[in-house]
Amino acid sequence: MTGYATATAELPRGTLALELRSVNSRYLDIQLRIAEELRAAEPALRELIGARIARGKVDCRISFSAGASAAAAGSLNAAALESLRRLADQARRVFPDAAPLRLADVLRWPGVIAEAPQDEAALRATVLERARHALDELCAAREREGAKLAANITARVAEMERRIAEVAPLVPEAVAAFQAKLAQRLREALGSADDERVRAEIAVFGMKSDVDEELTRLAAHLGEVRRTLARGGPVGKRLDFLAQELNREANTLASKAAGARIADGALELKLLIEQMREQVQNIE
Repeated sequence: MTGYATATAELPRGTLALELRSVNSRYLDIQLRIAEELRAAEPALRELIGARIARGKVDCRISFSAGASAAAAGSLNAAALESLRRLADQARRVFPDAAPLRLADVLRWPGVIAEAPQDEAALRATVLERARHALDELCAAREREGAKLAANITARVAEMERRIAEVAPLVPEAVAAFQAKLAQRLREALGSADDERVRAEIAVFGMKSDVDEELTRLAAHLGEVRRTLARGGPVGKRLDFLAQELNREANTLASKAAGARIADGALELKLLIEQMREQVQNIE
């Protein structure tokens, strides 16, 4: 299921920004893009996300923007300044007409300003706290989408149950009509064959065209879909399995259909099942 959430935190050294996105996927796929100074929090973040989300592609991005106070809290690195001075002197001997370094250039040089060491434990705790907050928002968004998907699937189930209720009364009449037509054709084809041979052939056809078992299983599977949706929780894989079983029974119903209306009903069932499967792929 899809979702989006953000969280920020103002720290003494700068601003922490966290962004979570999730899109549909049959399996859990966590992608982390984390600033280097926050890399130590990656294992805990993966564990935190995996504990809350079981299915979907989750993209987590965390950035850290240093503020003006971070530079103010630092001090000049004497060794780096001396190294920069020597490099400048060497360069000036090669390029005597070059302009001297400006103070702003010196201060921007990597390593000139020695920053105070980060409190890694406090930073990690802040990252995880903000991640929990963003996960709460993300899961809430996914739950809202899940409720809409559940309502959509329930509507498909109701439509399939209506189709089954329409098909069931047609079966005895369609089978009887087809048996009568088959008997006539057998007599014409076999010529002198006795009625016992004809009745045997019709009995074989009757067994092959009996779809009561398929209709019963279809109704049972649809009832299980309703119970699974009502139970809630991580139901996507179970619903996916039930959709496969529904499709199997609908295919058998179509192959054994003894009349055009039954075949049409089986085809409509297959279309509804396919629509349900598309939605099921998105449910956790």
